[in-house]
Amino acid sequence: MSLAENNTATPETLISAAHDAVGVLDQLLGEARMAVDRMVRVDGRIDAVRLERQQHAAHGLAWLATYVEALRQMASYGERQQSAGRFGEIEQLIFQIAFGEYLSQVAGGIPMNQGEFIRLSDLGLPRSRAATLIAQPSVATLIDGNSPAARARLMELLTPLEGASSYGDIGLDETLEAFREEMRRFAGDNVVPHAHEWHLANEYIPLEVIGQMAELGVFGLTIPEEYGGLGLGKESMCVVSEELSRAYIGVGSLGTRSEIAAELILAGGTREQKEKWLPLIASGEILPTAVFTEPNTGSDLASLKTRAVREGDVYKITGNKTWITHPVRADVMTLLARTNPDDKGYRGLSMFLAEKPRGSDEDPFPAPGMTGGEIEVIGYRGMKEYEIGFDGFEVKAENLLGLEEGQGFKQLMQTFESARIQTAARAVGVAQSAMDLALRYATERVQFGKQIVAFPRVADKIALMATEVMIARQITYFAAREKDEGRRCDLEAGMAKLLAARIAWAAADNAVQIHGGNGFAEEYPVSRVLCDARILNIFEGAAEIQAQVIARRILEGAN
Repeated sequence: MSLAENNTATPETLISAAHDAVGVLDQLLGEARMAVDRMVRVDGRIDAVRLERQQHAAHGLAWLATYVEALRQMASYGERQQSAGRFGEIEQLIFQIAFGEYLSQVAGGIPMNQGEFIRLSDLGLPRSRAATLIAQPSVATLIDGNSPAARARLMELLTPLEGASSYGDIGLDETLEAFREEMRRFAGDNVVPHAHEWHLANEYIPLEVIGQMAELGVFGLTIPEEYGGLGLGKESMCVVSEELSRAYIGVGSLGTRSEIAAELILAGGTREQKEKWLPLIASGEILPTAVFTEPNTGSDLASLKTRAVREGDVYKITGNKTWITHPVRADVMTLLARTNPDDKGYRGLSMFLAEKPRGSDEDPFPAPGMTGGEIEVIGYRGMKEYEIGFDGFEVKAENLLGLEEGQGFKQLMQTFESARIQTAARAVGVAQSAMDLALRYATERVQFGKQIVAFPRVADKIALMATEVMIARQITYFAAREKDEGRRCDLEAGMAKLLAARIAWAAADNAVQIHGGNGFAEEYPVSRVLCDARILNIFEGAAEIQAQVIARRILEGAN
């Protein structure tokens, strides 16, 4: 079987080769895990100093594991599509290009970002291991499948679809597909025509749009019906987040704060707190914001210093927070503070549902004991970022989440899976937006007497965008389904976020390149998408932090 010049393999043969290749990768991953484990383990335990010293190898292990999982989910996607009679030529081409490209990267070097690569030898494997990998028949066949001919054929099929709702069958069921189309229509009518204007003016997303989102159920997607929500799963959250972020990441991110707040309350709140807050969040009557990060702490929440001291029926909050999204118009803050200064690290932290009045640009925080200033940002606009100072700000004692001190970090950890899954979905939406803009421009722009999409390097960029968007989408949806099934999925959620964020940035960067000089002009929406894509590798766990978490989880299972 050869896929080098054209797609001559049957779908069954292609899927069989993919499953074989995943098996080969599983073996490789096992070897790499044991090799890195030997670098970092002392007396049967992972040594923190050695782990830090071997950070490149450890993070590379995380990336290798992410690639293996991503291709496993692509193989499952192909099998499902074939069984359903939905594995058409576009889907098959994306499938074989995905396997060919990622297998080649595993053998030659996985880009952790545009300047750092991980090679198998960096993981402690013999230099000859790359050669033995690509010598495997299934691997060699699939690498051949990522040929210029295959990419050219994919672009022949994609170019007439410019402006379509999807490029290839995503694999959703009828209900989720209808839900996706509803969100796409809403975004097309109410967001896309105005998003760039909001971005350039650094304006808030209009409350009218937020109200329409509330009517569509965006803020109550995963809240149980008994509390006024739609009672849907995390996969529906992905569909909604992706489509809204495809229109404008600010709109797609409005639901994030509601998702985090609802998850916190569902997992850690008292019955009374659930009955009070969840219906208000689901209806959009109140808007939450998350107030966790502090200056100079970043992801190191164990170093958090903001204090909450109980005085009678209230807690008084004192300290500073930063990178708080949409706080001015928020009605309630999920606020993490230290209630017991004697408990070091995570143990002394507590979570509060801190009520506040809505503010305005003229008077952002009309509440005693609360001040703040805007952080000007290059992208991710529409909600505005602030640093906030608390000086005796009062929170009702009844609004301590769960009415138990010292549970804040544990409660927050319960939200990380959902938050990272949703961030991955937002990244998929941004990447899809970049591809939309690139394909449109490439078909409209004429140079040297023809559309620039006819030039192979332009076409290749877009073909690989379509491929990587599908890869990111499948691993993200898989993590969501795992969450919906009640299984632990912090590893899968982290992998989805790690990969999708890198893919979004690469897609946006390539879309700007396709626009040429026009991509550098603020008047073109692709300039906004580039700015928006950049944040995805930073928030909800920077890529380096995410790789560290993934690596430790993998290594903990090495013995």
